[in-house]
Amino acid sequence: MQRVADPNATDAVRSRSELIAFAVMVVALVIAPMFLYPVFLMKALCFALFACAFNLLIGYVGLLSFGHALFFGWASYVCAHAAKVWGFPPELAILSGAATGAVLGLIVGALAIRRQGIYFAMITLALAQMMFFFAVQAPFTHGEDGIQAVPRGRLFGLLNLGEQMIMYFTVLAIFLACFLLIYRIINSPFGEVLKAIRENEPRAISLGYKTERYKLVAFVLSATFAGVAGATKALVFQLASLTDVDWPMSGEVILMTLVGGLGTLFGPVAGAFFMVTMENYLTTIGQWVFVVQGAIFVVCVLLFRRGIIGELARQLRIKL
Repeated sequence: MQRVADPNATDAVRSRSELIAFAVMVVALVIAPMFLYPVFLMKALCFALFACAFNLLIGYVGLLSFGHALFFGWASYVCAHAAKVWGFPPELAILSGAATGAVLGLIVGALAIRRQGIYFAMITLALAQMMFFFAVQAPFTHGEDGIQAVPRGRLFGLLNLGEQMIMYFTVLAIFLACFLLIYRIINSPFGEVLKAIRENEPRAISLGYKTERYKLVAFVLSATFAGVAGATKALVFQLASLTDVDWPMSGEVILMTLVGGLGTLFGPVAGAFFMVTMENYLTTIGQWVFVVQGAIFVVCVLLFRRGIIGELARQLRIKL
């Protein structure tokens, strides 16, 4: 007689694998500054959070946004302006960046969420490019020069973020807090509805769910986390520039998510670290970096169709 797997036991195994993976990630990130340059690690953590925010939208709702740099870049600008011109402390500057991402996410989401597929993607791209050209012209962004020499300040008036290690562990704390919050969202009843919408939206509608509202809330949450990532990056590098709001940034976060593993919890983190590491060590070859990146991406797509973490989870028969 065929045995039926116990769903509770399966869920327990999955939760245990995720807990172990999270513990390994935390330990690795805590000891990483002993071996690697902290600024490199902080950049990777900011992009990891950005990729996790993007994955919340595409991996669990099935919405592909080509304009997520809009939230990342404009949060960076507002955070930098708030810290340098308005004199905000770092915690309020980051919160202002997060609020910027949320407001822009609400506006863009309300305009784009009624469309699906490529139409949704193109609307987000068009709105992001509109805001990019506004960033070029707006006086407070300083055009191609960007907002430079952004003061890091003191966190809660106590911790001097000018010290590299204090800044690193602050960025790590922000990343881990947002990562756990995204995990809670994904595994909540709200997250289960999002997965149902991803799998079969007409069926979710037939069950009585207002799918457009759920998608809009998910879009705003994704934009908010992207805003936190952009604001944190502005303080790390003490700079907000056009690079953060331009369309290649939207493409880069898509690559990070796909390479790491779409719809996986740890995939965007692995993808972000992979892409940032590759960019860091290939800068010496000049323009050829794009050719090498393209070749590596093609190899990853052919050999790891579920992404690095997705394939690893499949081989180990666990959930990551």
